[in-house]
Amino acid sequence: MGELIYEKEFQSWKWNIPKKFNIGYDCVDKHTKTEKKNKVALYWENSEGLTDRFTYNDMKNLTNKFGNTLKKLGFKKGDRFLIRLPNIPQFHISFLGGVKIGTIPIPSSVMFRPHEIEYRLRDSGSKAVITTHKYVKDVNEIKNKCPTLKNVIIVDEPYDNELDYNELMKESSKNLEIEPTNSEDMAFFCYTSGTTGNPKGAVHLHRWVPGNDPSVLLWQHAKDEDLLTHTGDLNWIFPLGNGFLYPWRWGFSTFIYDGKFSAEHWFELIEKYKITNLASVPTAYRMFVTVKDADKKYDLSNLRHCVSAGEPLNPRIIKLWKQRFDLDIHDGIGMTEIMVYLSNLRGMKIKPGSCGKPQPGKICKIVDRNGEPVPQGEPGILGVKETDPGLFKEYWNKPEKTKESFRNGWFLTGDVLYEDEDGYYWFTGRDDDLIMASGYRISPFEVESAIISHPDVLECAVVASPDKIRGVIVKAFVILLDNINQSEDLVKDIQAHTKRVAAPYKYPREIEFVDELPKTQSGKIKRKELRELEIKRKGVVK
Repeated sequence: MGELIYEKEFQSWKWNIPKKFNIGYDCVDKHTKTEKKNKVALYWENSEGLTDRFTYNDMKNLTNKFGNTLKKLGFKKGDRFLIRLPNIPQFHISFLGGVKIGTIPIPSSVMFRPHEIEYRLRDSGSKAVITTHKYVKDVNEIKNKCPTLKNVIIVDEPYDNELDYNELMKESSKNLEIEPTNSEDMAFFCYTSGTTGNPKGAVHLHRWVPGNDPSVLLWQHAKDEDLLTHTGDLNWIFPLGNGFLYPWRWGFSTFIYDGKFSAEHWFELIEKYKITNLASVPTAYRMFVTVKDADKKYDLSNLRHCVSAGEPLNPRIIKLWKQRFDLDIHDGIGMTEIMVYLSNLRGMKIKPGSCGKPQPGKICKIVDRNGEPVPQGEPGILGVKETDPGLFKEYWNKPEKTKESFRNGWFLTGDVLYEDEDGYYWFTGRDDDLIMASGYRISPFEVESAIISHPDVLECAVVASPDKIRGVIVKAFVILLDNINQSEDLVKDIQAHTKRVAAPYKYPREIEFVDELPKTQSGKIKRKELRELEIKRKGVVK
């Protein structure tokens, strides 16, 4: 997609979202009326080597059964339930079975602790949890504190008073009367990662799936014969959309893996399943490029298109990937409330480090905190037009938070970017991540990109750290490729390298070597946590 083609596509894009619309029917049932009835919708494998596959017809019957299961339990349109499942097919089945009858699934991470589960159950007023024997223990610890919680469904080995998913499904009919939902009806909600304050439930409507057609058709560049995968957990919105719902809307095949991420094993899976379209996050791509001779060791000849989102991808990784695998990584940026709104599309000139341009159909602008446009080239908050069909409706039970997020017809993402003279957007940080040091406004991402281009660095995070003389300084928390290299000489070398790659005033005056960085479930670095750690260590400078 050259620049002229991009402009033509952008100008000609028209949304086609019917008034009557149900995600469950659209992503499964409609395909059973076509030649795709027996096409594989889902390939699945887990860390123990177990495998399975499901056609669209299989999924129609199974999701219908789960919809009837919920009806038998007394669920009505608008009732909520929490999904606490790893990457197993029951996730797809319970999610779509729920939306088919107009109930509201709430995906949640299996890593959440009891108090995090309790907050989500109480805040959402959920009536049920669907989970596994392994992950039910934390639910049982707090279920008596959740007055709306009536049922706990276990997909493998239930005990005590829990419901047996398999028994419920056996007793349920595969014939289901689908709720005639509108595209403007609530479909599901996902809680934000909660880097500041309590997590907020971002409410998405049924229109959300067709509202992200550009994401799968243009950003992922998916075709009918492709096999798409995402390396992440389905309970996070990026894999939920790009690894599941968006492809199924178009009758594409998908693959999911249930197990801890390993770059080597994922290369094996790409080879084994002949995966064509890979979606992942910067952390995973950084781990991929550390695998020695991967381009020679694995047959990746079927892999033709790669995308990344979560945090912007550092230019060095994009260049290394291209050198080793002769493939571009098409970087994008999005969030729970709006998903990917800016991206690099196939055929566009890639400027390594840029988030690309607004996807066709997406109206974006760099604005100030009042929603007023800022001059081109100046940093500001990325605004998305409030009429975007892929945009969330509201934060559940938080009208004030919802109101704060909209200004002058724009949803304010909180991401700080600038637009260059060619219309490409560049991420500089979150609104609260920018560092004001020695009179300079410094983007942590720009410094991180400079540091990560050092050959000994795997990953890093940059924050403001209190300093008695300067007020604050730039500090970097650095993960090395090999910890044995930690030394004061390496600190100086990384500092000198940063001065060469970026403007000298941006270099980190302090570097701390660490084994890991605090991150949200979606892979975003919790810089706020690191800032607070520095304040705790050094105190507030007055």
